[in-house]
Amino acid sequence: MAALEREFGGDDSDRRVITRQARDLADSGKVEADREHELSVEDVIENMADAPDDYDPIERWNWWLGSLETAYGGYDRFTIRFVQDGPDVNA
Repeated sequence: MAALEREFGGDDSDRRVITRQARDLADSGKVEADREHELSVEDVIENMADAPDDYDPIERWNWWLGSLETAYGGYDRFTIRFVQDGPDVNA
């Protein structure tokens, strides 16, 4: 979360959901199988940084996952479609 905040800013709720999706992606082993190396924080930041400059963190994440989907398939399930914000986030 700290690396995301430092590089891209955004809301805490956005960074939390990106972090969860990145952990799920890493745990799936999909990146390692497709790209032959484990997913790291540096990989996430570097690839999100390639997105257009005017994209917010969620758009950057989805842009990168769209690239992976196009190249390898099977990444759509890791995209972010909705971020719940507010008092019921942890309910």
